[in-house]
Order: sequence, then structure tokens, then C-alpha cells
Amino acid sequence: MWSDVTLPGLCSAGLPPLSESSSLAQLASGWLLMLAAMTLPLIVAPLRHVRERSFAHRRARAVFLFVIGYGAMWMIAGMGLQLMALAVRRASSDTLMCLAFSAAAATLWQVSPAKQWCLNRCHRRPQLAAFGAPADRAVFSFGFSHGAACVGACWALMLLPLLAGQGHVLTMLAVMLFAFAERLEDAAPLAWRWRGPGKALRIAAAQARIHLTVPQKRTPSNLAV
Repeated sequence: MWSDVTLPGLCSAGLPPLSESSSLAQLASGWLLMLAAMTLPLIVAPLRHVRERSFAHRRARAVFLFVIGYGAMWMIAGMGLQLMALAVRRASSDTLMCLAFSAAAATLWQVSPAKQWCLNRCHRRPQLAAFGAPADRAVFSFGFSHGAACVGACWALMLLPLLAGQGHVLTMLAVMLFAFAERLEDAAPLAWRWRGPGKALRIAAAQARIHLTVPQKRTPSNLAV
């Protein structure tokens, strides 16, 4: 049952081998499972915003509509990304060459001002209507627009697992952790520069220092007489 479902299991189930013979249903179902495995950590903060801005009796409905809007945008983007991956694989059957291409594209996008613009949009938390149809439209629109910002920030990274062949599970885990870590960074001015998980690394280093620092034990020799 659910206790037997693991993230690697979802990942491996979510990425059937891409080929021109793959049906639309196969591509869509594989992409949906891939999203379930990779994007859940990315929507924790916006979902918290939705819950905090919704009345208790509307929270489940609001969360559902946000997820539907967010997922709809990623499903649209997923079809385009998988077609891009198929085109790259058609140009070269060498997995390393495909990975080199996707890594170059991801690196170029990572340092671009456009990437920062998308990341800044990911930090956006709009006002949400409280009642009736306007509230439903607002939360769905928030999910859709947040999904668009996520697509803009992560599309190049998402190509990596699509082109990683047998290494797609580890690549998906690495991309998921990297994308989650870079969301911890604050919004920043648009500029050409490297963007990485610096804040996450600083937090991890600080936690490591705290746990590795052992308080000096007091012994009878250093006690005042």
C-alpha cells in the first residue's frame, strides 16, 4: 500500500523511456508522477499562504484549486519539455552528449537575469479573495501563476532527468534538492550571476557546527574551591 511507495519508486515509475512511439497518455502519466515526486517541496510555502488566507471551511477547497492550477501549468509545460527531450535524443543517441547539452542549457539559464525574475515571482504572495467564486478564481489563478513562475525557474533543470537515461532517479533527486534549496534565497535584483543553494549550505553548516560543538564537561579540578 502507501507505506510501500517511496520517492525513488515514484521517480522510476514517472519516467518511462522517451521515444517517438510513446503515446500521449504514457507521456502525460509519466510526467504527472514525476511532478508528484519533484515539486511537492516547492509548493509548501505557497500552500501555507493559501491555508492562512482561507477560512477553515474553505481550506481544503482552496488547497485543491491551487494544486489544480499549479499542476495544469506544469502539465502544459511538461509536454513541451518532453518534446524538447525527444528532439535532443533524436539529434544524438549518446546519453552523455544529451546530458552535456542539457547541463549547458541549465547553466546558461541559471546565471541569466530571466531566471532571477522567475525566482522573484516564486516569492510572490498575492492577496486572495475570501468568499464565493472570486475566492475560487483567486486561488486557482495563484496556483496557475505560481506554476508559471516555477516553470520559468526550473524548466532547464527539469530537462536533466529527462535526458539522464538510467541515472534519472538520482538526477531527479539532485534537481529536486537544488530547486528547493535555491527557493530559500531571498528575492534579488536582476543580473547576470551564478545562483545556487548558498543559503541552504550556510544553514546546513551552522546546524553541523551546533551539533558538533560538545560542551566542556565540568570536572572537580576546574570547580572553584
